[in-house]
Amino acid sequence: MMRSLGALLMGLLLSACAAATHPAGPDVQAPVLEADAMVAADGARLPLRSWLPAAGPRAVVVAVHGMNDYSNAFHGPGKALAAKGVAVYAYDQRGFGAGPHPGWWSSTAAMVADLRAAARLLAARHPGVPLYLLGESMGGAVTIEAATHAPMPEVSGVILSAPAVWGRTSMPWYQRAALWLAYHVAPGWTLTGRGLKIQPSDNIEMLRALSRDPLVIKETRVDAIYGMVDLMDAAQMDAPRLDLPTLLLYGARDEIIPPEPTWGAVAALPRLGAGQRAALYGNGWHMLLRDLQAQVVIDDIAAWIADPSAPLPSGADRAASEKLATLASETR
Repeated sequence: MMRSLGALLMGLLLSACAAATHPAGPDVQAPVLEADAMVAADGARLPLRSWLPAAGPRAVVVAVHGMNDYSNAFHGPGKALAAKGVAVYAYDQRGFGAGPHPGWWSSTAAMVADLRAAARLLAARHPGVPLYLLGESMGGAVTIEAATHAPMPEVSGVILSAPAVWGRTSMPWYQRAALWLAYHVAPGWTLTGRGLKIQPSDNIEMLRALSRDPLVIKETRVDAIYGMVDLMDAAQMDAPRLDLPTLLLYGARDEIIPPEPTWGAVAALPRLGAGQRAALYGNGWHMLLRDLQAQVVIDDIAAWIADPSAPLPSGADRAASEKLATLASETR
């Protein structure tokens, strides 16, 4: 064990370098939408995809992808929601996909500003149509931050799919210590996650396609992981301030975001049971919108958008309520 630790420390020292990020630059223009991109205030061009219904949409969704992914994550969900009359737009966030500086972390502030700009622009494109933010994993954390720090009158509600609310206070000390050491000694070191035996979905064909996709990041810099954990810290802390109508989706088989901080975030929602609810999918994994049972989740999202007060078709909201009741009784 000591030899392994020594080898690890030697590897870190040999790869030592300064942490590097690519936050937004100074504002040089008003954000604008192009046919296939959103151009941010600093001129950064964020590739944009859209899935639109044949007729005018009854709702608009701005979808925000997860860590190391990009806007193509919503290809399947986007098509399925468009078939139900919901327009879906998704963009590549800074540091991901074909966005600027892929593989390098930008900043929480930049990612939040980009989402807020996208919401304003798409609300203006579809005046009078209800607009929702849909964040998956890391995108869920960005969505929480965008929705809690200033009013967003153009947003009717938020949908959080396995949101990344796993902050440092929920991590064991050795994980926090390892991240601190790696960040301060070798922030440019890259990790692959191979060997962790973590499965993000039961859709194996989809996972194989991701492994072949050159725009999906396979090796993650330590300073990007550190930035991601900073974002999760903020999202975990700010979840109790989320005052918009909210649907939080979680899979019982999620191996990426642990259940404890997730249910903690659910229980902390300020309007839980009155405009805010959770949905628990017994066979759901982390990638709920791309799992083999994704259509069940997508049907629930469409139903919630149509009537936020009605029971979900799958009954996943009842399962979540039962889970919360069980957790509450265990803490008494």
